[in-house]
Amino acid sequence: MTVLLALLLQTPPRAGGPPSPGPVATPPIYGYIPIVIFFLIAVLLPVVLLGVSRLVQRQVFEREKLMPYECGVDPIGDARDRFSVRFYIVAMLFLVFDVETIFLFPWAVIYDRLAVFGLVEMLLFIGILVVGYYYAWQKGALEWA
Repeated sequence: MTVLLALLLQTPPRAGGPPSPGPVATPPIYGYIPIVIFFLIAVLLPVVLLGVSRLVQRQVFEREKLMPYECGVDPIGDARDRFSVRFYIVAMLFLVFDVETIFLFPWAVIYDRLAVFGLVEMLLFIGILVVGYYYAWQKGALEWA
């Protein structure tokens, strides 16, 4: 058992193990054994946990459990109603402006090395963001009604 464990972990066996005839090079394929073990654990753990949860879950669903959830309010109408395009436009605008403001973080990290050039560039960048925000506001893209 010690020799097998030592072979898997790529360490020489302890002094109590069988004597080795000399320095034997382990084949390079044994270097992949920890990766295979990690992969097996990564695959088997979710499968086992999902299987166990399926076995212990409650099988009888009540009327409240089968209803669509709308923030604690009883649902009104069909759950598959069409949404206004405005919801998607506001979501896209949020993503665009949110992703653009992420570019402020690297600038803030190296601000002291950029000096005046970095300040001017960032003011230009923020100016473009403000112009885009103002344009979306004037077009009515941020209005809910």
